[in-house]
Amino acid sequence: MTEINNDLLSVCKRRGFIWPSFELYGGVAGMFDYGPLGFSLRNNIVDTWRDVYKGGEGFVEIDSETVNPREVFKASGHVDEFADLITYCTKCNLPFRADHLVKEFYNNPDVLTPKELDDSFAKHGISCPECKGRLGPVEEFNLMFKTSIGPGSSRVGYLRPETAQGIFVNFLNLYRYNREKLPLGVIQTGRGYRNEIAPRQGMIRMREFNMMEVELFVDPEDKDWARFPEVADQKLDLVPNTGEEAITVTLEEAVEKGIIANRVLAYFIYVTKKFLTRLGIDESRLRFRQHLSDEMAHYAADCWDAEILLSYGWIEVTGIADRGCWDLSRHAQFSGTDLTHFKKFDEPKEVECDKVKARHKALGPAYKGKAKAIADALEAKNPSDVRDGKVTVSVDGEDIVLGSEFFEVARAKEKLSGERVVPHVIEPSHGLDRIFYSVLEHAYSYDSKEDYTVLRLRPEVAPIKVGVFPLMEKDGLDVLAQRIHHDVHSHRVEAYYDGAGTIGKRYARMDEVGTPWCITVDYDSLEGPQKGTVTIRDRDSGTQKRVAADSVSTVIDALLGGKSFFEL
Repeated sequence: MTEINNDLLSVCKRRGFIWPSFELYGGVAGMFDYGPLGFSLRNNIVDTWRDVYKGGEGFVEIDSETVNPREVFKASGHVDEFADLITYCTKCNLPFRADHLVKEFYNNPDVLTPKELDDSFAKHGISCPECKGRLGPVEEFNLMFKTSIGPGSSRVGYLRPETAQGIFVNFLNLYRYNREKLPLGVIQTGRGYRNEIAPRQGMIRMREFNMMEVELFVDPEDKDWARFPEVADQKLDLVPNTGEEAITVTLEEAVEKGIIANRVLAYFIYVTKKFLTRLGIDESRLRFRQHLSDEMAHYAADCWDAEILLSYGWIEVTGIADRGCWDLSRHAQFSGTDLTHFKKFDEPKEVECDKVKARHKALGPAYKGKAKAIADALEAKNPSDVRDGKVTVSVDGEDIVLGSEFFEVARAKEKLSGERVVPHVIEPSHGLDRIFYSVLEHAYSYDSKEDYTVLRLRPEVAPIKVGVFPLMEKDGLDVLAQRIHHDVHSHRVEAYYDGAGTIGKRYARMDEVGTPWCITVDYDSLEGPQKGTVTIRDRDSGTQKRVAADSVSTVIDALLGGKSFFEL
């Protein structure tokens, strides 16, 4: 862990941003609690994200359950596939994530098989990092937390490893809510749970974490986006999976050259960049890396990670993927529910197709009063439902198997007003805790000569917007300062009153937690030519100006709205 990381975590713990969970009982690796300032900063990040996707893009938001039945994750593939490779030391019995032990020898070690990792341990002489004991065989370890739903173990459940499945299983409800139209954008934020093998990177790898996920359902044949022309000339720093060095190209060039699969994906990669830099991420330490071909999920048409350069190295904070129709197709298959979109044609089309036709003359004598219902059920079937010359229909709760004497498959002309298609999904998935930590590290500034720390947080996300100080807590200075604090403080603008210590120490306390502005009430505020004014100080420049005491709320609102301090 680097010096900046240790220093920053020390500030975070001391000033109430984050604390190790259960520290009273020795702590649990990979778990952290948010203190008062951290909780405010995290909420401000979420509010900015909502402003981007709900305010800017018009997406809707839901909140789904964190405990899901096994069937959901069987369909999604998590029961069978959601595993990391683990090895135990044969001497001290400590667990280790196997691919992390060989990362200095491979560019992408997480694609290695258990046997390849076993061979790598032997080839490179890798032993237990703690006691140097011999490492045991590599095996799979499923990362989901398993539980029971209801008394006993009658129904198996899992804590969700991502929030996305809650959106997919609610697709029909959302589709109806959206009046059965595409595109349909849905967002959700909440907790996810992954039983990480050996989390050793602070907030970068947590067992209980916060996500901000976006699922955009689109027509599979329409990978354009109406707002793409607005950003087509904007540039991105990309690391393609072709082995090239990082390149800087416009979004238009990236799509035309086939670097990014389509315009929808390109647009939301840019939206991710705009969001992260709006939070205060240094653009020069932000890049988008394309998944390697052996790293790409089998269902993904394309996938890019937003990576931020931190003291840990380049760290993924957001994944932007074209997931194709995988998710809805799987849930349709496992639930037996139609999860398609009806795509209307501009003009009806006459097509030839195979249809199941009922033989009414045979059905009447055989099934009498049920014949019409059986005929209707038959003609609703697809030719693919015919197996070995037989088809099964369900009428009044009864399954009836019909032989070929009761139906035929014949070629017919039909006018179609549209067709049913499975929507494709574009998914920007944001790791909130990693973004939170990245914002703090990129804002952290320490002057070793002065032994002075400043968090240069953007005002939009800063947990405290303004500090309010009386020069002295007497002579009416404190009364005016408390009145100003009361006027300024709200759920949107958190103000902090501080009357203890020298003004210099109070400025230092506010600078250390990222407060962008401080108001000081002095004796000139009460008498003399500057009566009725107070001093406002800008954190980053150290510049001070006098403004009317009665206008402080208006001034702070203007600054939060983007007005420059030097325009006051």
